[in-house]
Amino acid sequence: MPATRALPTEEAVELIQLTRTLAAKELAPRVADAEADGAFPRDVFRLLGRSGLLGLPFAEEDGGAGQPYEVYLQVLEEVAAVWSSVAVGISVHALSCFPLARFGTEEQRRRWLPEMLAGGLLGAYCLSEPHAGSDPAAMLTRAVRDGDDYVLNGAKAWTTHGGYADFYTVMARTSDDRTHGISCFLVPAGTPGLSADPPERKMGLTGSATATMRLDDVRVPADRLVGEEGQGLKIALASLDHGRLGIAAVACGLAQGALDHAVRYARERETFGKPIIEHQGLAFVLADMGAAIESARATALAAARLKDLGLPFTREASVAKLVATDNAMKVTTDAVQVLGGYGYTRDFPVERYMREAKVMQIFEGTNQIQRMIISRALDRNEGGVLTVLGKE
Repeated sequence: MPATRALPTEEAVELIQLTRTLAAKELAPRVADAEADGAFPRDVFRLLGRSGLLGLPFAEEDGGAGQPYEVYLQVLEEVAAVWSSVAVGISVHALSCFPLARFGTEEQRRRWLPEMLAGGLLGAYCLSEPHAGSDPAAMLTRAVRDGDDYVLNGAKAWTTHGGYADFYTVMARTSDDRTHGISCFLVPAGTPGLSADPPERKMGLTGSATATMRLDDVRVPADRLVGEEGQGLKIALASLDHGRLGIAAVACGLAQGALDHAVRYARERETFGKPIIEHQGLAFVLADMGAAIESARATALAAARLKDLGLPFTREASVAKLVATDNAMKVTTDAVQVLGGYGYTRDFPVERYMREAKVMQIFEGTNQIQRMIISRALDRNEGGVLTVLGKE
């Protein structure tokens, strides 16, 4: 793990220490078997909730810990270095809670958020559809008002925690307006008509269940509409900004875990009478891996600090997601190379890290979408406006 972390408070230091302890004692002994078996660790999220780690970036009055995003991301990174499926789950849970925390009424927040942030209710986020991934405005899932309820019909693809979650934050079309015709709903698991397809058979993150959710005449009370009708796309895009920072942190942790294993192996493995870490060719590979992780971490934390200051961070979140996930793919591939033939076997975890890194470049918006967001932001902001602490 990083030799030094720049943490803003003693409380943040204690959170990192707590996370490292939990990761070492509760996660590390289980990860290999759970990932090999594709077993979803629901109990782990209850433990993390009881430990206060699921509600870190949310307001204390809503049941959260009120921690800045720069601290939350470093906690995520610590978890990801040991078990990426769980770290992704924490990020997705936060993504699922964000619409309610940011756009929900006081009554809605008071009613549902405390149990969500305590880990009693695990969330899933339903935005993508089989034909509408990178273009969420093309969604077809419908929500029709019927008296005091809305009735939802459609399918939501690539749902993390699908079939295991206790609630689903669902985006559905309430009118034909492309950008202002989508609304956000909080749908409890067990609602009649809500079902999950069998989990996807994935290359990696096998301990994280991913499934298509089916909505067949799913009836939810109107008080489960989050925000206003037609505000759903705005809510979704704002949520994704936060989610991309989460995935950037997960990618940094994943890459750090791979580097840590590679360094340990390089210290122990000898060729030509000395440890292979002392051979310049391999030492430089490790150095480049470390530099890539440090640069990705700095990029993610810089974006998080903008968010903590209340400044715009959409472009910076995309930069962080792009840089961190591309670097993670390169670092994990190099980790396999450092271990040679052993790296290609399941006796060592680096092959799993490599498989897990690939999807980081895909979900929360592919890296091609991130480049599109960044380039459009550059076009809009040509000439730039200096902003200091939120004041132009």
